[in-house]
Amino acid sequence: MGRTLENKKEIVADLKVSLSESTLALVIDYQGLTVAEITDLRRRLRPSGTVCKVTKNTFMGIAIQDEEKWQPLSELLNGASAFLLVKEDFSSAIKSYQEFQKVTKKTELRGGVMDGRLLKETDVKALGDLPSKEQLMAQIAGAINALATKVAVGINEVPSSLARAIQAIADKEQGGSTESTESTESAESASE
Repeated sequence: MGRTLENKKEIVADLKVSLSESTLALVIDYQGLTVAEITDLRRRLRPSGTVCKVTKNTFMGIAIQDEEKWQPLSELLNGASAFLLVKEDFSSAIKSYQEFQKVTKKTELRGGVMDGRLLKETDVKALGDLPSKEQLMAQIAGAINALATKVAVGINEVPSSLARAIQAIADKEQGGSTESTESTESAESASE
């Protein structure tokens, strides 16, 4: 039994919503994957906020029709397509897909689209090599912590330096007064 027109419109509307929430769309050739393998792929992608949509190319074509940002996706719409729609953490999503691909060896990445640009497989791999959102946040937190530590040490050093300078002046004056006392005493003893 075929899909009704209403059902097709729902599918296209759902794709439009998913695309509007996405920053990156990847297209993979999923031919030969079992239902269990597709479920495994979806499970792996879920922590990164990525949705795996298996739909007809014509539905995706209709969904991107009025979306200039997703127009380059039309070049990738051929064969059995699965669409990985990444919301935020594209580095983790790409790494999750690459791990899945190594295990199954059944899928092939055709490319992707990000900010209206068509991405080749090498571009997608380069994006996957970037640090994940959590790693970047940790690096930024570490840099901020290091800066705060340096500021605290610098602020703490000012009173210490001032105290050492005052002590050095006091020692010098005390040493100078001792010398003048000794020279006065030696002059008095010489005159006697």
